Amino acid sequence: MSDRPPVIDERECEWKAVRAQGAGGQNVNKVSSAVHLRFDVARSSLPDDVKARLLALRDHRITDAGEVVLKAQQHRSQDMNRQEALERLNAMVQSVATPPRVRRPTRPTRASRQRRLDDKRQRSATKQNRRPLGD
Repeated sequence: MSDRPPVIDERECEWKAVRAQGAGGQNVNKVSSAVHLRFDVARSSLPDDVKARLLALRDHRITDAGEVVLKAQQHRSQDMNRQEALERLNAMVQSVATPPRVRRPTRPTRASRQRRLDDKRQRSATKQNRRPLGD
């Protein structure tokens, strides 16, 4: 695998222009400046391991069918919203591009085991001293 993280090509995405929500006056009611981006992970050109890690993300933007759905409506321009949606998709892919490090199990050191046992003895003695004296 190359050292460069994968970058999504714009042609692999399905784009749909929609009207933005929220305040904005007449412009919001007339102009479809917001963008819905749909990206099918299974049919993409991403490496298989990156696809698997992307689909394994617990993210509400990934559907059960394996599509990433993003809505960008921050800007007044449709082109800028397209660019922002693509940047967010690439950021999502970058986050899973490098595989997680494998954890190697370690054993506690002798000193840490000794400290644990000393603490146990100390707690035991404290609790013994709290008990009422018997006959």
